[in-house]
Amino acid sequence: MNTDHGATRTGAEVSTSQDEAGERNSVAGGDGSVATTRVGALPVAKTPRPPAAQGRGNPQRVAVIIPAKDEAARIAATVRSARAIPHVDLVLVVDDGSTDDTQHVARDAGAVVVRHSHNRGKAAAMETGAAVVAMRDADGRAPRLLLFVDGDLGDTAVNTAPLVAPVREGVADLAIALLPKQTGAGGRGIVVGTARRAIQHLTGWSPSQPLSGMRCLTREAFEAATPLAHGWGVETGMTIDLLRQGYVAVEVPCDLKHRASSNDLKGQLHRAGQYRDVVLAVNARRVRGAVDAVRGIGRSHESAQS
Repeated sequence: MNTDHGATRTGAEVSTSQDEAGERNSVAGGDGSVATTRVGALPVAKTPRPPAAQGRGNPQRVAVIIPAKDEAARIAATVRSARAIPHVDLVLVVDDGSTDDTQHVARDAGAVVVRHSHNRGKAAAMETGAAVVAMRDADGRAPRLLLFVDGDLGDTAVNTAPLVAPVREGVADLAIALLPKQTGAGGRGIVVGTARRAIQHLTGWSPSQPLSGMRCLTREAFEAATPLAHGWGVETGMTIDLLRQGYVAVEVPCDLKHRASSNDLKGQLHRAGQYRDVVLAVNARRVRGAVDAVRGIGRSHESAQS
């Protein structure tokens, strides 16, 4: 699935490597503010870390969820690459109404596959994937972390591995991939800029790549972000919702390559759809924030009267 990475800028990044203890990092804190820290004083995620198993350290596993539509040409390489990510014991492909052989190719490559009979959109595919993983978590162990990966990453999917560490180690509830500039990418950064400014206005954090779909998060954080925003607004909506609720987000550089949208008519229509969905997601959260503020004033008034 494509995202518009045109004209993005270098921004908040995080490193959990202990031999980079002098490096400063920016993260979105639990109150939506941006805090600069040293690696030795990294933030603490809102989601509690699971207790360590005796003699085994952190037992938490990771499920890779790949929403995909008509990705038969690349899905096998993506699945095989994702299976090589440390701590991953489940790769799940949600075939969102493909008209090609995506489901069969993915299954042959070693993925668990569920299928929508018709195209329901990325948000629905993500929610379906998370629900299936939850059913497979029911064995008394800590819920798996959810690592969302686009179906067109191919052999580079394994490079989403750095997203797992900050979430698994309790530094963040949500880790977002920072992608290098993509060859052939079109666009002028209008959609990216719109999403970035909205997130900053509503939360205080200005992410570098707000539309990045490669994300690792805890089960608790995912459920706190549901219902997800429609269509291409899902990432922007998720980021706003989680920061407003006190969850911690970080951006992590990942060497990923995907099929970028160009400047042809198809690419322009794609970006127009992105812009529409981002604006809808942002406006819905602005309204929700205004309603919550009014309710808060009402509750304060009632308390003062009692």
